Amino acid sequence: MSEMRLAWQRFVRDRVAFIALGVLGLLYALTLFADVIAPYTLRDESRLHTYCPPSALHVLAADGSFSGLYVRGVAMHYDEYRRRSYNETQDVYPVKFFARGEPYQLFGLVRMDRHLFSVDEPGRIYLLGADSRGRDIFSRILHGARVSLTIGILGVLISFGIGLLVGGIAGYFGGHVDNVLMRLCEMVMMVPGFYLLLALRAAVPDSLSSLQIYAAITIILSFIGWAGLARVIRGMCLSLKERDYVLAAWTMGLGDMEIIVRHILPHTISYSLAAVTLAVPGYILGESALSLIGLGIQDPYASWGNMLSEAMSIVRIQFAPWILWPAFFIGLAVMCFNLVGDAWRDAWDPLLKGRGDNA
Repeated sequence: MSEMRLAWQRFVRDRVAFIALGVLGLLYALTLFADVIAPYTLRDESRLHTYCPPSALHVLAADGSFSGLYVRGVAMHYDEYRRRSYNETQDVYPVKFFARGEPYQLFGLVRMDRHLFSVDEPGRIYLLGADSRGRDIFSRILHGARVSLTIGILGVLISFGIGLLVGGIAGYFGGHVDNVLMRLCEMVMMVPGFYLLLALRAAVPDSLSSLQIYAAITIILSFIGWAGLARVIRGMCLSLKERDYVLAAWTMGLGDMEIIVRHILPHTISYSLAAVTLAVPGYILGESALSLIGLGIQDPYASWGNMLSEAMSIVRIQFAPWILWPAFFIGLAVMCFNLVGDAWRDAWDPLLKGRGDNA
Protein backbone atom coordinates (compact mmCIF):
# COMPACT_ATOMS: atom_id res chain seq x y z
CA MET A 1 0.00 0.00 0.00
CA SER A 2 2.90 2.34 0.66
CA GLU A 3 4.17 1.84 -2.90
CA MET A 4 0.70 2.52 -4.26
CA ARG A 5 0.56 5.72 -2.22
CA LEU A 6 3.96 6.85 -3.50
CA ALA A 7 2.96 6.10 -7.09
CA TRP A 8 -0.27 8.09 -6.65
CA GLN A 9 1.68 11.05 -5.24
CA ARG A 10 3.97 10.98 -8.27
CA PHE A 11 0.96 10.72 -10.56
CA VAL A 12 -0.92 13.72 -9.15
CA ARG A 13 2.17 15.90 -9.65
CA ASP A 14 1.61 15.53 -13.40
CA ARG A 15 -1.11 18.14 -13.76
CA VAL A 16 -1.86 17.34 -17.38
CA ALA A 17 -2.47 13.68 -16.58
CA PHE A 18 -4.51 14.59 -13.51
CA ILE A 19 -6.70 16.88 -15.64
CA ALA A 20 -7.04 14.05 -18.19
CA LEU A 21 -8.19 11.75 -15.38
CA GLY A 22 -10.78 14.36 -14.39
CA VAL A 23 -12.01 14.60 -17.99
CA LEU A 24 -12.41 10.81 -18.10
CA GLY A 25 -14.29 10.93 -14.81
CA LEU A 26 -16.61 13.57 -16.26
CA LEU A 27 -17.21 11.51 -19.42
CA TYR A 28 -18.11 8.43 -17.41
CA ALA A 29 -20.36 10.47 -15.12
CA LEU A 30 -22.19 11.85 -18.17
CA THR A 31 -22.47 8.30 -19.47
CA LEU A 32 -23.90 7.04 -16.19
CA PHE A 33 -26.61 9.72 -16.11
CA ALA A 34 -27.14 10.00 -19.87
CA ASP A 35 -30.89 9.37 -19.60
CA VAL A 36 -31.32 12.32 -17.25
CA ILE A 37 -28.94 14.75 -18.98
CA ALA A 38 -29.95 14.05 -22.57
CA PRO A 39 -33.04 16.05 -23.63
CA TYR A 40 -34.15 13.29 -26.02
CA THR A 41 -34.14 9.51 -26.09
CA LEU A 42 -32.46 7.37 -28.76
CA ARG A 43 -35.65 6.91 -30.79
CA ASP A 44 -36.76 10.55 -30.72
CA GLU A 45 -36.49 12.07 -34.18
CA SER A 46 -37.99 14.87 -36.26
CA ARG A 47 -37.73 14.59 -40.04
CA LEU A 48 -38.63 18.29 -40.29
CA HIS A 49 -35.25 19.09 -38.69
CA THR A 50 -32.91 17.02 -40.85
CA TYR A 51 -29.33 18.28 -40.40
CA CYS A 52 -30.58 21.19 -38.31
CA PRO A 53 -27.62 23.30 -37.12
CA PRO A 54 -26.87 23.79 -33.41
CA SER A 55 -29.53 25.82 -31.66
CA ALA A 56 -28.72 29.38 -30.69
CA LEU A 57 -29.43 30.06 -27.00
CA HIS A 58 -30.96 33.44 -26.16
CA VAL A 59 -31.47 35.28 -22.88
CA LEU A 60 -32.65 38.70 -24.12
CA ALA A 61 -36.10 39.54 -25.46
CA ALA A 62 -36.71 41.60 -28.60
CA ASP A 63 -36.77 44.81 -26.56
CA GLY A 64 -33.40 43.99 -24.95
CA SER A 65 -34.76 42.99 -21.56
CA PHE A 66 -33.75 39.79 -19.80
CA SER A 67 -36.31 37.05 -20.39
CA GLY A 68 -34.55 33.85 -19.31
CA LEU A 69 -32.96 31.13 -21.41
CA TYR A 70 -34.87 30.19 -24.55
CA VAL A 71 -34.50 29.02 -28.14
CA ARG A 72 -36.42 30.11 -31.21
CA GLY A 73 -38.23 27.91 -33.65
CA VAL A 74 -36.59 27.17 -36.98
CA ALA A 75 -38.07 26.93 -40.46
CA MET A 76 -36.43 24.96 -43.26
CA HIS A 77 -36.26 26.19 -46.83
CA TYR A 78 -34.22 25.55 -49.95
CA ASP A 79 -32.03 28.17 -51.60
CA GLU A 80 -31.54 28.67 -55.34
CA TYR A 81 -29.03 25.79 -55.39
CA ARG A 82 -31.53 23.45 -53.72
CA ARG A 83 -29.49 23.40 -50.55
CA ARG A 84 -31.33 22.99 -47.28
CA SER A 85 -31.02 25.87 -44.81
CA TYR A 86 -32.73 26.92 -41.59
CA ASN A 87 -33.87 30.34 -40.42
CA GLU A 88 -35.05 31.28 -36.95
CA THR A 89 -38.71 32.21 -36.57
CA GLN A 90 -40.34 34.46 -33.99
CA ASP A 91 -41.62 31.47 -32.00
CA VAL A 92 -40.09 31.36 -28.52
CA TYR A 93 -39.56 28.14 -26.57
CA PRO A 94 -38.24 28.62 -23.01
CA VAL A 95 -35.69 26.09 -21.81
CA LYS A 96 -37.22 24.15 -18.93
CA PHE A 97 -35.12 22.37 -16.33
CA PHE A 98 -36.18 19.02 -14.86
CA ALA A 99 -39.44 19.16 -16.77
CA ARG A 100 -41.42 16.10 -17.80
CA GLY A 101 -40.52 14.47 -21.09
CA GLU A 102 -40.38 11.07 -22.73
CA PRO A 103 -40.15 8.36 -20.03
CA TYR A 104 -37.07 6.17 -19.60
CA GLN A 105 -35.66 3.57 -17.23
CA LEU A 106 -32.92 5.06 -15.03
CA PHE A 107 -30.20 2.41 -14.57
CA GLY A 108 -32.76 -0.04 -15.95
CA LEU A 109 -34.56 -0.01 -12.62
CA VAL A 110 -36.49 3.20 -11.93
CA ARG A 111 -39.01 4.60 -14.40
CA MET A 112 -38.61 8.37 -14.73
CA ASP A 113 -39.74 11.06 -17.15
CA ARG A 114 -37.75 14.15 -16.14
CA HIS A 115 -34.81 15.47 -18.14
CA LEU A 116 -32.16 17.97 -17.09
CA PHE A 117 -33.34 20.44 -19.74
CA SER A 118 -35.86 20.44 -22.57
CA VAL A 119 -38.27 22.62 -24.54
CA ASP A 120 -41.93 22.14 -25.30
CA GLU A 121 -43.05 20.70 -28.61
CA PRO A 122 -42.97 21.59 -31.46
CA GLY A 123 -39.76 23.34 -30.45
CA ARG A 124 -36.46 21.47 -30.60
CA ILE A 125 -33.17 22.16 -28.84
CA TYR A 126 -30.03 20.90 -30.56
CA LEU A 127 -26.91 21.82 -28.60
CA LEU A 128 -24.64 20.08 -31.14
CA GLY A 129 -26.96 20.00 -34.14
CA ALA A 130 -29.08 17.20 -35.64
CA ASP A 131 -28.30 14.22 -37.87
CA SER A 132 -29.94 13.03 -41.09
CA ARG A 133 -33.09 11.94 -39.25
CA GLY A 134 -33.46 15.01 -37.07
CA ARG A 135 -32.08 13.27 -33.97
CA ASP A 136 -30.21 15.29 -31.37
CA ILE A 137 -26.47 14.61 -31.73
CA PHE A 138 -25.79 15.66 -28.12
CA SER A 139 -28.27 13.09 -26.80
CA ARG A 140 -26.91 10.36 -29.06
CA ILE A 141 -23.32 11.11 -28.03
CA LEU A 142 -24.27 10.64 -24.38
CA HIS A 143 -26.09 7.38 -25.10
CA GLY A 144 -23.37 6.22 -27.50
CA ALA A 145 -20.72 6.75 -24.84
CA ARG A 146 -22.24 3.83 -22.95
CA VAL A 147 -21.02 1.55 -25.72
CA SER A 148 -17.81 3.28 -26.78
CA LEU A 149 -16.46 3.88 -23.27
CA THR A 150 -17.64 0.74 -21.48
CA ILE A 151 -16.53 -1.64 -24.22
CA GLY A 152 -12.94 -0.57 -23.60
CA ILE A 153 -13.16 -1.22 -19.86
CA LEU A 154 -14.94 -4.57 -20.21
CA GLY A 155 -12.67 -5.72 -23.03
CA VAL A 156 -9.55 -4.80 -21.09
CA LEU A 157 -10.77 -6.63 -17.97
CA ILE A 158 -11.27 -9.83 -19.97
CA SER A 159 -7.95 -9.62 -21.85
CA PHE A 160 -6.26 -8.54 -18.61
CA GLY A 161 -7.38 -11.75 -16.91
CA ILE A 162 -6.41 -13.97 -19.85
CA GLY A 163 -3.02 -12.29 -20.28
CA LEU A 164 -2.18 -12.50 -16.57
CA LEU A 165 -3.13 -16.16 -16.34
CA VAL A 166 -1.41 -17.29 -19.54
CA GLY A 167 1.71 -15.22 -18.88
CA GLY A 168 1.89 -16.37 -15.27
CA ILE A 169 1.58 -20.06 -16.18
CA ALA A 170 4.15 -19.78 -18.98
CA GLY A 171 6.68 -17.94 -16.83
CA TYR A 172 6.25 -20.17 -13.79
CA PHE A 173 6.34 -23.60 -15.42
CA GLY A 174 8.71 -22.83 -18.32
CA GLY A 175 9.82 -25.65 -20.61
CA HIS A 176 7.29 -27.14 -23.00
CA VAL A 177 4.39 -25.29 -21.38
CA ASP A 178 6.18 -22.00 -21.96
CA ASN A 179 6.99 -22.89 -25.58
CA VAL A 180 3.43 -23.90 -26.43
CA LEU A 181 1.81 -20.84 -24.82
CA MET A 182 4.31 -18.37 -26.29
CA ARG A 183 3.92 -19.84 -29.79
CA LEU A 184 0.16 -19.41 -29.36
CA CYS A 185 0.71 -15.77 -28.38
CA GLU A 186 2.93 -15.23 -31.42
CA MET A 187 0.31 -16.73 -33.72
CA VAL A 188 -2.30 -14.31 -32.37
CA MET A 189 0.09 -11.34 -32.62
CA MET A 190 1.25 -12.34 -36.13
CA VAL A 191 -2.16 -11.76 -37.72
CA PRO A 192 -2.89 -8.07 -38.42
CA GLY A 193 -5.30 -6.94 -35.74
CA PHE A 194 -7.90 -5.30 -37.97
CA TYR A 195 -8.16 -8.26 -40.33
CA LEU A 196 -8.42 -10.66 -37.41
CA LEU A 197 -11.14 -8.41 -36.02
CA LEU A 198 -13.07 -8.59 -39.30
CA ALA A 199 -12.65 -12.37 -39.53
CA LEU A 200 -13.93 -12.93 -36.01
CA ARG A 201 -16.82 -10.50 -36.52
CA ALA A 202 -17.81 -12.36 -39.70
CA ALA A 203 -18.34 -15.47 -37.59
CA VAL A 204 -21.00 -13.69 -35.52
CA PRO A 205 -24.53 -14.08 -36.99
CA ASP A 206 -26.22 -10.91 -38.19
CA SER A 207 -29.49 -12.00 -36.58
CA LEU A 208 -28.24 -11.10 -33.10
CA SER A 209 -29.68 -8.14 -31.24
CA SER A 210 -27.60 -5.03 -30.61
CA LEU A 211 -27.00 -6.10 -27.01
CA GLN A 212 -25.74 -9.50 -28.17
CA ILE A 213 -23.58 -7.84 -30.83
CA TYR A 214 -22.15 -5.59 -28.11
CA ALA A 215 -21.20 -8.64 -26.03
CA ALA A 216 -19.73 -10.37 -29.09
CA ILE A 217 -17.61 -7.35 -30.01
CA THR A 218 -16.33 -7.13 -26.43
CA ILE A 219 -15.22 -10.78 -26.51
CA ILE A 220 -13.69 -10.37 -29.98
CA LEU A 221 -11.64 -7.35 -28.94
CA SER A 222 -10.52 -9.16 -25.79
CA PHE A 223 -9.36 -12.15 -27.82
CA ILE A 224 -7.12 -9.90 -29.89
CA GLY A 225 -5.54 -7.91 -27.07
CA TRP A 226 -4.35 -10.48 -24.52
CA ALA A 227 -1.26 -11.88 -26.27
CA GLY A 228 1.03 -8.88 -25.88
CA LEU A 229 0.31 -8.57 -22.17
CA ALA A 230 0.87 -12.31 -21.67
CA ARG A 231 4.38 -12.10 -23.13
CA VAL A 232 5.37 -9.25 -20.82
CA ILE A 233 3.89 -10.96 -17.75
CA ARG A 234 5.75 -14.14 -18.67
CA GLY A 235 9.05 -12.23 -18.66
CA MET A 236 8.31 -10.76 -15.24
CA CYS A 237 7.31 -14.16 -13.83
CA LEU A 238 10.58 -15.73 -14.97
CA SER A 239 12.42 -13.53 -12.48
CA LEU A 240 9.73 -13.48 -9.79
CA LYS A 241 9.58 -17.28 -9.47
CA GLU A 242 13.20 -17.27 -8.21
CA ARG A 243 12.39 -14.96 -5.27
CA ASP A 244 12.75 -16.25 -1.74
CA TYR A 245 9.08 -15.87 -0.85
CA VAL A 246 8.07 -17.99 -3.86
CA LEU A 247 10.58 -20.70 -2.96
CA ALA A 248 9.35 -20.60 0.66
CA ALA A 249 5.74 -21.02 -0.49
CA TRP A 250 6.77 -23.97 -2.67
CA THR A 251 8.63 -25.51 0.26
CA MET A 252 5.54 -25.18 2.45
CA GLY A 253 3.66 -27.35 -0.01
CA LEU A 254 1.41 -24.78 -1.68
CA GLY A 255 0.02 -25.76 -5.07
CA ASP A 256 1.43 -24.30 -8.28
CA MET A 257 -1.72 -22.35 -9.18
CA GLU A 258 -1.97 -20.97 -5.65
CA ILE A 259 1.62 -19.77 -5.83
CA ILE A 260 0.99 -18.14 -9.22
CA VAL A 261 -2.21 -16.41 -8.17
CA ARG A 262 -1.24 -15.38 -4.62
CA HIS A 263 2.53 -14.83 -4.73
CA ILE A 264 3.56 -14.02 -8.32
CA LEU A 265 0.78 -12.26 -10.21
CA PRO A 266 0.13 -9.61 -7.49
CA HIS A 267 3.69 -8.35 -8.06
CA THR A 268 2.90 -7.70 -11.74
CA ILE A 269 -0.17 -5.56 -11.05
CA SER A 270 1.80 -2.29 -11.05
CA TYR A 271 2.95 -2.78 -14.64
CA SER A 272 -0.34 -4.36 -15.69
CA LEU A 273 -2.41 -1.36 -14.57
CA ALA A 274 -0.35 0.96 -16.75
CA ALA A 275 -0.52 -1.47 -19.68
CA VAL A 276 -4.27 -1.86 -19.29
CA THR A 277 -4.83 1.91 -19.23
CA LEU A 278 -2.80 2.31 -22.41
CA ALA A 279 -4.73 -0.56 -24.05
CA VAL A 280 -8.22 0.94 -23.56
CA PRO A 281 -7.91 3.37 -26.53
CA GLY A 282 -7.31 0.42 -28.84
CA TYR A 283 -10.62 -1.12 -27.81
CA ILE A 284 -12.45 2.16 -28.29
CA LEU A 285 -10.98 2.57 -31.77
CA GLY A 286 -11.67 -1.08 -32.62
CA GLU A 287 -15.36 -0.78 -31.74
CA SER A 288 -15.58 2.54 -33.59
CA ALA A 289 -14.02 1.02 -36.70
CA LEU A 290 -16.45 -1.92 -36.70
CA SER A 291 -19.48 0.31 -36.15
CA LEU A 292 -18.25 2.77 -38.77
CA ILE A 293 -18.25 0.13 -41.51
CA GLY A 294 -21.60 -1.28 -40.37
CA LEU A 295 -20.41 -4.40 -38.52
CA GLY A 296 -20.91 -3.13 -34.99
CA ILE A 297 -23.79 -1.56 -33.09
CA GLN A 298 -26.71 -0.77 -35.39
CA ASP A 299 -29.45 1.86 -35.35
CA PRO A 300 -31.44 2.85 -33.41
CA TYR A 301 -28.79 2.14 -30.76
CA ALA A 302 -25.91 4.57 -30.79
CA SER A 303 -22.16 4.34 -30.50
CA TRP A 304 -19.61 6.94 -31.47
CA GLY A 305 -18.52 4.71 -34.35
CA ASN A 306 -21.89 4.24 -36.02
CA MET A 307 -22.66 7.94 -35.56
CA LEU A 308 -19.60 8.68 -37.69
CA SER A 309 -20.99 6.58 -40.53
CA GLU A 310 -22.90 9.68 -41.64
CA ALA A 311 -19.57 11.47 -42.06
CA MET A 312 -18.38 9.10 -44.80
CA SER A 313 -19.36 11.68 -47.42
CA ILE A 314 -17.35 14.86 -47.94
CA VAL A 315 -20.51 16.60 -49.17
CA ARG A 316 -22.29 15.89 -45.90
CA ILE A 317 -19.34 17.13 -43.89
CA GLN A 318 -19.25 20.37 -45.88
CA PHE A 319 -22.99 20.82 -45.50
CA ALA A 320 -23.26 19.75 -41.84
CA PRO A 321 -19.81 19.77 -40.15
CA TRP A 322 -21.39 19.14 -36.74
CA ILE A 323 -21.82 15.44 -37.61
CA LEU A 324 -18.08 15.13 -36.81
CA TRP A 325 -18.68 15.71 -33.08
CA PRO A 326 -18.39 11.94 -32.31
CA ALA A 327 -14.86 12.00 -33.77
CA PHE A 328 -13.95 14.77 -31.32
CA PHE A 329 -15.12 12.70 -28.36
CA ILE A 330 -13.31 9.60 -29.63
CA GLY A 331 -10.11 11.62 -29.93
CA LEU A 332 -10.64 13.21 -26.50
CA ALA A 333 -11.16 9.85 -24.76
CA VAL A 334 -8.20 8.22 -26.51
CA MET A 335 -5.90 11.14 -25.71
CA CYS A 336 -6.95 11.19 -22.04
CA PHE A 337 -6.42 7.46 -21.61
CA ASN A 338 -2.97 7.74 -23.20
CA LEU A 339 -2.00 10.64 -20.93
CA VAL A 340 -3.21 8.82 -17.82
CA GLY A 341 -1.51 5.57 -18.83
CA ASP A 342 1.83 7.25 -19.59
CA ALA A 343 1.77 9.17 -16.32
CA TRP A 344 0.85 6.10 -14.27
CA ARG A 345 3.64 4.09 -15.90
CA ASP A 346 6.15 6.88 -15.23
CA ALA A 347 4.97 7.03 -11.61
CA TRP A 348 5.67 3.32 -11.12
CA ASP A 349 8.98 3.07 -13.03
CA PRO A 350 11.24 4.37 -10.20
CA LEU A 351 9.58 2.02 -7.72
CA LEU A 352 9.93 -0.98 -10.02
CA LYS A 353 13.58 -0.24 -10.72
CA GLY A 354 14.30 0.16 -7.04
CA ARG A 355 12.56 -3.10 -6.26
CA GLY A 356 14.06 -4.93 -9.24
CA ASP A 357 10.71 -6.28 -10.47
CA ASN A 358 10.85 -4.87 -13.94
CA ALA A 359 11.40 -7.38 -16.67
